[in-house]
Amino acid sequence: MCGIVGYVGAQSALDVVLGGLRKLEPPSYDAAGVAVLVDGGLASARTAGRLPDLTRLLERSPLPSGSTGIGHLRRGTRGPATESSAHPQLDNAGRIAVVHNGTLGNGDLLRAELADRGHELTSGTDTEAVAHLLAEAVSACGDPAEAMRQVCGRLDGAYAVAAVHADAPDTLVGARNGLPLLAGLGDGECLLASDRAVLADGPWEVVEPADTEVLVLRRENDELSCELLPADAGLPGGRR
Repeated sequence: MCGIVGYVGAQSALDVVLGGLRKLEPPSYDAAGVAVLVDGGLASARTAGRLPDLTRLLERSPLPSGSTGIGHLRRGTRGPATESSAHPQLDNAGRIAVVHNGTLGNGDLLRAELADRGHELTSGTDTEAVAHLLAEAVSACGDPAEAMRQVCGRLDGAYAVAAVHADAPDTLVGARNGLPLLAGLGDGECLLASDRAVLADGPWEVVEPADTEVLVLRRENDELSCELLPADAGLPGGRR
């Protein structure tokens, strides 16, 4: 089983995400990676290996500190166990990072469409297609949340996905269809996870989106908002 962890808040996102991934560490997985939003940009690290390998990589090449980030443990179903197939997957501009559980039934079709439109795909994963589709949608609509809503309408199969965009600091978006993904809301911070084990140590208010709903977590002026967008409509759902 793959694992997703995301964080928005005042703490070091990297520290929180790595701590969450340790709680999800399964007996068998082949890659690990993280991405952090920093000063209008995106910094990431990933490796074909386990969390100790990622930790050693980060010790050699530290990422700058940021308060919003995502991480992933991958048990590969598409693509070999290589660094290029590890998550997060990025778009060509390196502005958006995506982590993803599940296998998309139309992944090959999406990759072929993107290649025809001039995208350079560097892995064998269907997750990379999601990153590039989100990049296109953000370019068109300017909003990562609306972009995720649009892209989810293109995805076939069971999935859980989370993304951050360098142009939207302190914002984390996620969606699910048939696979678990939930958020824990705290005092000015939030954890996103594919397993409740990540939320075991805190007094979190748990929010679990329904299938095809898009979860939007934003932190502005130390205040956290949580919004649910239905994937088949452009109007926002409930706001907390």
